[in-house]
Amino acid sequence: MTRTSVLASLLIAVAVSAVLAPGASADVFTPDGSGSPNAGRIDTLYKLVGVLGLIVFIAVEGMLLWSMVKFKARKGRKAAQIHGNTKLEIGWTVGAAVILVFITAVTFIQLSGIIDPDRSEIDANGRPITASAGSALFASTNQKRPPGGDALNIRVDGQQYLWRFQYPGPKTVNSYVEMVVPVGRTVTLDITADDVAHSWWIPELGGKMDALPGYINKTWFKATKPGVFKGQCAELCGRNHANMLATVRAVPFEDYRRWYDGRAAAIQRDRDEAAKQRAALVRSEGEQAAGGGANSSGGAGGAASGGQGSTED
Repeated sequence: MTRTSVLASLLIAVAVSAVLAPGASADVFTPDGSGSPNAGRIDTLYKLVGVLGLIVFIAVEGMLLWSMVKFKARKGRKAAQIHGNTKLEIGWTVGAAVILVFITAVTFIQLSGIIDPDRSEIDANGRPITASAGSALFASTNQKRPPGGDALNIRVDGQQYLWRFQYPGPKTVNSYVEMVVPVGRTVTLDITADDVAHSWWIPELGGKMDALPGYINKTWFKATKPGVFKGQCAELCGRNHANMLATVRAVPFEDYRRWYDGRAAAIQRDRDEAAKQRAALVRSEGEQAAGGGANSSGGAGGAASGGQGSTED
């Protein structure tokens, strides 16, 4: 097999892998940022750095190819011995520094929009929220409340090998593996773990966030459209790490409220049933214990009576 055919086979294999693995490759070259505003800003940074890197790559490789053609060995020509070019060396050093400063500046400009939650479009009752000024800090120092202060706060617990989601409110509502949220409402996440280190990551809804026992890390997203967004634990956490999947399902507010109430009712129904079974078990064990105690007392009394009769004889 020639070198050309091997290279062609590798390129075809890479192209086929990119087509057949859309979930793993997201936008092939960058993360898919269509699900949440912060994910879109991360995607923008990826594309910016990628374009700049591509420009530098084309310039360097183009210069290399041009030099190879222009200065290739020819009969009767003697190669010039050059021991450096100060102007050229200063030029590419300054150029690289300018590129790095530009990337750093753009990153810090985008960073607040990635870390700080956006304003919710709807409130806890599904009503549209009008713009209002001001924002307050959380108790933690690394994340602000959304403007207006309205957000759905969900606790995310990483456990080998699944995710548990605890919802706020007067009702007890939790779910495993799949998180259900309303479209248009900012969702803030308190992320922790019960056993070992995990990492929460739904690529279409933002960046990764470590889930560590004893610590609470915070992140956020706002689903801008209905859909199912898939991800998984991004930190090696044990033998079944690859099976620790996560799903976020974004639905209209009416569907979310219906799911929330139905989930709360199902949990309460299961608790009531468990309480009945526990009471029946306690009652059954109590009756058995009482019956056994009575039999034992009777036997002891008979033995005592028999003994007294023998004495009287």
